[in-house]
Amino acid sequence: MLDQLPPPNARPSQEPRARPRLAHFVPLIGFLLPSAVIGYGFVLPRNGAAGVNELSIGFATTLLAAGVTYTLGVLAALKR
Repeated sequence: MLDQLPPPNARPSQEPRARPRLAHFVPLIGFLLPSAVIGYGFVLPRNGAAGVNELSIGFATTLLAAGVTYTLGVLAALKR
């Protein structure tokens, strides 16, 4: 019975895994680009928060975290 088990490092299917393509990241670019333009071009300067401060760094962190989360989600979906 043990001789019928696959080796521990063998993948269940021998199909090649899908690789991320630029098309997978078009929605992310469609979100990040307008958000950055609107946030840094209109909202933050008119709010009196122009320049590098807590608000602009927090907004950049939010955009970065959205990009990382989306990328990890795409990679996880492609592993299936």
